[in-house]
Amino acid sequence: MPKLRISLANPQKPWYISTVSTLRQVPFGGTADILLEEPLMSDYRSEIQRRRTFAIISHPDAGKTTLTEKFLLYGGAIAQAGEVKGKRARAATSDWMEIEKQRGISVTSSVMQFQYDGFCINILDTPGHQDFSEDTYRTLMAADSAVMVIDGAKGVEAQTRKLFKVCAMRDIPIFTFINKMDREARDPFELCQELEHELGIDTYAMNWPIGCGKEFMGVYDRQNRKVIHFTSNTNARAATATQIEPDDPALADLIGAGKRDQLVDEIELLDGASCDFDLDRVRHGKLSPVFFGSALTNFGVEPFLEAFLRMTTPPLNRMTDSGEIDAFSPDFSAFVFKIQANMNKAHRDRIAFMRVCSGKFQRDSEVYHMQSGKKLRLSQPQQMLAAEREIIDEAYAGDIIGVFDPGLFSIGDTVTVPGKKFRFQGIPTFEPEHFTRVSPMDTMKRKQFIKGTEQIAQEGAIQIFKVPFAGMEEVIVGVVGTLQFDVFQYRMRSEYGVELRMAGLPYDHLRRIAASPVEPKDLILCADAALLEDFRGRSLIAYSGEWPVGYLLKHNPGLELTEPD
Repeated sequence: MPKLRISLANPQKPWYISTVSTLRQVPFGGTADILLEEPLMSDYRSEIQRRRTFAIISHPDAGKTTLTEKFLLYGGAIAQAGEVKGKRARAATSDWMEIEKQRGISVTSSVMQFQYDGFCINILDTPGHQDFSEDTYRTLMAADSAVMVIDGAKGVEAQTRKLFKVCAMRDIPIFTFINKMDREARDPFELCQELEHELGIDTYAMNWPIGCGKEFMGVYDRQNRKVIHFTSNTNARAATATQIEPDDPALADLIGAGKRDQLVDEIELLDGASCDFDLDRVRHGKLSPVFFGSALTNFGVEPFLEAFLRMTTPPLNRMTDSGEIDAFSPDFSAFVFKIQANMNKAHRDRIAFMRVCSGKFQRDSEVYHMQSGKKLRLSQPQQMLAAEREIIDEAYAGDIIGVFDPGLFSIGDTVTVPGKKFRFQGIPTFEPEHFTRVSPMDTMKRKQFIKGTEQIAQEGAIQIFKVPFAGMEEVIVGVVGTLQFDVFQYRMRSEYGVELRMAGLPYDHLRRIAASPVEPKDLILCADAALLEDFRGRSLIAYSGEWPVGYLLKHNPGLELTEPD
């Protein structure tokens, strides 16, 4: 095996040498002999290699945000874990909006980064409620893998199916954590079978629960063939685990002879009936590794995190209109997947969240914004722990960074180095299904009303339209789910000081006018349809049910309607 001697006489900063098994720092003026187990990688390549970026998805109340908290706890990012519900004083870190703390649900995706065992981990915690699925879909576009949290008592639920389909379309790895085993749960075999039947994906149980409810004592690790027995503790602290061989006589004393015999029988059945573990199938989303545990009590969380990090890959390559972009390319590139206004109430700022797709980003370096054709400098890039921020000097492929947005960025925009011209694949927009007429109660607050509706609309949380040839005294707001109206009303009051007057409208569909035989204002409309205009000046028609489409096309020959984009 060849050796390489490195001598650093007077470098500006130390070098990092990466091999298959080591990452060593060579100090100033020092020398080091290194066994070359593979070609040396530059600093930025080794940093990309240790990145892991994943989203956590679930049906509401399956324990997704609690699991996120426990990951942060084990990574040392927080000293005590909060929870979404309950009487504890501390709210979950990822639920940073005041309305999230009050209602005990996640209403917006959160971004968090922490270090664990040499990995740099970016977590995207998503809302589980279907009314916020549009935000979740966009966030999944920024992830390289997904953790799907299942309630052990309820199994696969409606929102789980929808979010799984998005992951399956992207061909990303999906890891399943069957949660709440500290409560009464369904039979583990039945749960795995339901996953395969409902979602159409093969499963492989990486561990197996020992009991459930008050008798949940631990799990059997199938890879290492050891029983991991957990000791009950306060929910906010890391669990204490004891490992023991399944044939050790002491196991019967630890979990009881009945539980020991049941475990032996279930392991034998599992080994005979389950499919073979295939890491390649896992990484292409064809096989989902299944883990059992309890996020609330910390049982099984850390073993899951460690196994998950071993099986996931560094940042994946991304498709553009000019072909595939290699994540390890030295050229920086990123896309905007989320915009959030007023994260800092003191500054009323607007942050664009970017997923770094390739290379290394450096603060103050010049970048090119594809959509506007402008060069700009991103002088205050930030990394997030939910609403907390830290100014950074550099970021790598896989990282999520937040940059100040002066109103330039939109969701789906591409940013790269000057001289490169390509666009990442677009992020889908969703047709609103609910509409309401909105105006300020206090007409003296018209300016704040316009600013608030426009900024929240730019985030993609709502879509706003106006009636053609009317002013901004009132707007039409369209959303995917009705709970978004409540969040919109709350934010307008708390962030912009505007009380709203809201009146529901009967429409549930929206189509853009692609071609019209006359001016849109002269179209013949039925009683169940209304002409609207978006803020790009495009004409649209909102309507209720399917019948109006036939009426519109019949009475307006040459009219063409398409889905909004």
